[in-house]
Amino acid sequence: MGKVYPEIDGRLRDFIVAQPLFFVATAPSGVEGHVNVSPKGMRGTFVILGPHRVAYLDYHGSGAETIAHLRDNGRITLMFCAFDGPPKIVRLHGRGSSLAVTEDTFADRLAEFPSPPDVHAVRAVIAVEVERVSDSCGYAVPLMDFRAERDLLLASHSRRSADDLVAYRATRNAASIDGLPVF
Repeated sequence: MGKVYPEIDGRLRDFIVAQPLFFVATAPSGVEGHVNVSPKGMRGTFVILGPHRVAYLDYHGSGAETIAHLRDNGRITLMFCAFDGPPKIVRLHGRGSSLAVTEDTFADRLAEFPSPPDVHAVRAVIAVEVERVSDSCGYAVPLMDFRAERDLLLASHSRRSADDLVAYRATRNAASIDGLPVF
């Protein structure tokens, strides 16, 4: 059986920060549109800012569904699974917001990450006000070994200038797959 917790406590914090991978789920309002689930990784890109607040770095990528959905309705769920050790899944349900690299307070938000990897290609910080913290067994989650971080995202963006990233956002990240505005 799963359990609901009043907050992200020390034991849950330890579990969450130990996971090299987490998943982000969002959906547009209404019955139309696509539910989005995105895997996220890279050490240093996720922080727990308090018992009901977390954030992660959102890099330029193939889509920008999360930002569009958060602008639309704010709903977000983060899921952390144990792929080694005792079976466990932790979900953080809440209301999210994005702060784009172009906004005045972006540098202040970026400073909340103590050891981020290269931040050249970060397009936003996603912050979540956590309303529900729960866990479940994870008995069917496979056991897998973590070998290494992939450096492909950072390497591919290192070839892009700041102007290239502005153009990328304007041409490839302007709208969600359902046509919702991103920036």
